[in-house]
Amino acid sequence: MNPQRDKNGLTEEEFLRQYSGDLYPKPSLTADIIVFKEAPGAANPKVLLIRRGGHPFLGRLALPGGFAEPGETIEQTAARELQEETHIAGLTLTLVGLYSTPGRDPRGWVVTAAFAAVIRNDETTAEAGDDADSLCWAEWKTDRDGVFSLTADGVEQAPDARGCLLAFDHDNILADAIKRIYGKTE
Repeated sequence: MNPQRDKNGLTEEEFLRQYSGDLYPKPSLTADIIVFKEAPGAANPKVLLIRRGGHPFLGRLALPGGFAEPGETIEQTAARELQEETHIAGLTLTLVGLYSTPGRDPRGWVVTAAFAAVIRNDETTAEAGDDADSLCWAEWKTDRDGVFSLTADGVEQAPDARGCLLAFDHDNILADAIKRIYGKTE
């Protein structure tokens, strides 16, 4: 049987031998995780946030997350990063969406897969680890226009120079997770 050849006369094996992975620029891949904690009688669940221990956005609140490593799926990345930054393991993570807006990360071309989980108030405890300086369970509200407010450690968070409450594009990711899981837009 003759091997199938492309318009250049190459078999797949020949093509792959000469193919250079450097022909196309590649984004970095990250996972961000939204963990909601539901408490009986609370108007809204709380959301788990970390305080970033390094640049970019040093000291800003963010969703736990980080870069994928070679050989792991993005679901494995999400579980590993959640465990490294918060010491929470074993949650069922649901895909919220992919985020690829150019400039979403000042370090370069970074695409993230966002995942969410919901836990009960007494289900787990969290502790800051890895590159998270600290963590908190923040209260969130949205007004009629869908604008967020966040209260973390009893302090209402002020927007940064970009007008965002969280690092990167985590305001948008959190809003999408709330819509997806709770169906709330106001």
